[in-house]
Amino acid sequence: MVEVKNINKSFGNKQVLFDVSAVFKPGITNMIIGGSGTGKSVLLKNIVGLVVPDTGSVLFDGRDFHSGSREEKKALRQEIGMLFQSAALFDSKNVEENVRFPLDMLSNMPMDEKMDRVNFCLKRVGLENVNKKMPSELSGGMKKRVGIARAIALQTKYLFCDEPNSGLDPLTSIMIDNLIHEITTEYNITTVIVSHDMNSVMEIGEHIIFMYRGAKLWEGSNETIFDSDVKELNEFIFSNKLMRRFKR
Repeated sequence: MVEVKNINKSFGNKQVLFDVSAVFKPGITNMIIGGSGTGKSVLLKNIVGLVVPDTGSVLFDGRDFHSGSREEKKALRQEIGMLFQSAALFDSKNVEENVRFPLDMLSNMPMDEKMDRVNFCLKRVGLENVNKKMPSELSGGMKKRVGIARAIALQTKYLFCDEPNSGLDPLTSIMIDNLIHEITTEYNITTVIVSHDMNSVMEIGEHIIFMYRGAKLWEGSNETIFDSDVKELNEFIFSNKLMRRFKR
């Protein structure tokens, strides 16, 4: 479980997060949604330690990340997986080297155990026998799956995904959504997904917080989102023509 308590963050004279609190539970897909510039990605960066909040705290199963010692932060990072918007694979490394990277950096496993783990993770995301391919040889969807394999290589307890469907066609987006949901449920991971894609929200949004101008305006699930009386959320939803069909 990840708890965010009263997070405030400013850059210079501009405050971008206003007293944001939320609880993200394991085994379900938690989503942070909102339009561009609403603070959702900044919130994610505060959670994973890429940005330090001005005030407030982030707790990983009761452990305060930002007040922890260097050793405690390193230990916690070994439990965190991150799927970046562009997959962020190393162009100079092949698939197995990309997936093995966190094991090389953060574990003391012997090489044979590392390779067993790499092959297990690649099989889990449906990418057997592509170990030696370079990122330039992969489709967008395959790159995202390699990114997921790398994110879970350290037997991740916490998985954070920043716009995982960015740049993908609709069918591949559904496949990535389903894969993230399956892995979350199967391994009881605390998964947090930043997205503005309402199709993903309707497919896998079990717990959702809606951000607007740096504040949390609504919280619920994809089963209750259409019942909201929050004007800004309704405008966000129904700006998408597909969502109008869902509403009918």
